[in-house]
Amino acid sequence: MTSPTEISVQQLSRLVGLPDGPGIVDVRIDEDFDLDPRLIPGSCRRSHRDVAEWASGFAGRKLVIVCQRGLKLSQGAAAMLRHEGVAAESLEGGYEAWTDAGQPVIHLDSLPNRDARGRTVWVTRGRPKIDRIACPWLIKRFIDPDAVFLYVAPSEVTAVGERFGAAPFDIDGAFWSHRGDCCTFDTMLDEFGLNTGPLAHLATIIRGADTDRHDLAPESAGLLAVSLGLSRAWPDDLEQLAASLPLYDALYRWCRDATGETHDWPQPKAMAGVK
Repeated sequence: MTSPTEISVQQLSRLVGLPDGPGIVDVRIDEDFDLDPRLIPGSCRRSHRDVAEWASGFAGRKLVIVCQRGLKLSQGAAAMLRHEGVAAESLEGGYEAWTDAGQPVIHLDSLPNRDARGRTVWVTRGRPKIDRIACPWLIKRFIDPDAVFLYVAPSEVTAVGERFGAAPFDIDGAFWSHRGDCCTFDTMLDEFGLNTGPLAHLATIIRGADTDRHDLAPESAGLLAVSLGLSRAWPDDLEQLAASLPLYDALYRWCRDATGETHDWPQPKAMAGVK
């Protein structure tokens, strides 16, 4: 039975990718990490040896601490964090329990280098519509919650990437871009190993909206309409991104939990006996 200071794999799996989900800190020792250098989605790596030094960076956030088997390292680090005033739980069974349950893990081979503050930095064309909003949503929710996004003139994307250590995305010739009939969102799912059922469903909707193939999913036309409206409503790209994140949060939850639900008015019971 899970203790009050632990969270189960099943419980955590329902929180990963949600805007109010906990931060996840992987404290596996290097030897264990090197044997399987992947991460639970949304995780960052820290050492158990200096918990008190990095605890303040997570003030006000709920954390889940992950070690190899959910024993001394994660439980000790979580206890130390609670002492420092951070709400922290350890993952029951640790990383091994997560992978044994077949839960998704992030492949790090293609992950861009992090900056001095531990953040990934990305750059793309300004005035985003669909892919250049959907990809930042995916990164923030499943890869790096603290990621930085730079929107610049199309002609300057490559140069800005070189000067500022940023990974270009959704431009011709970039690694993170369209491939064949698929869009950049699809590329990121493939490269990071995130082809879960809900995200793959969301990818189809995004692909239909981004490539003018509304036959792929009935929701694609609606996503295009709302995306164009948000682009017109927010002339600042970062403000548009912030305003658009809840849209993708809602679409993801629909793909995960509500595709079988319908809605109609008037309800059949309300109409019973009405002539």
